[in-house]
Amino acid sequence: MNKYEIILYWSDEDNCFVAEVPELAGCMADGATYYEALQNTEVIINEWIETAQELGRQIPVPKGRLVYA
Repeated sequence: MNKYEIILYWSDEDNCFVAEVPELAGCMADGATYYEALQNTEVIINEWIETAQELGRQIPVPKGRLVYA
């Protein structure tokens, strides 16, 4: 189970739920339902980490809840 913060919202433009992982640059997923977007996010986080490892890039340590203005 990943411990990265996930921001999940409805996108009228895309007509789906969008989930973003701010600590992992460009890491996002979508889904027709809230739950589907969340499930897809778990998959994409794992793929993001796997790709970073293959490329020898640093993987950020999850910071938990982030604060935004």
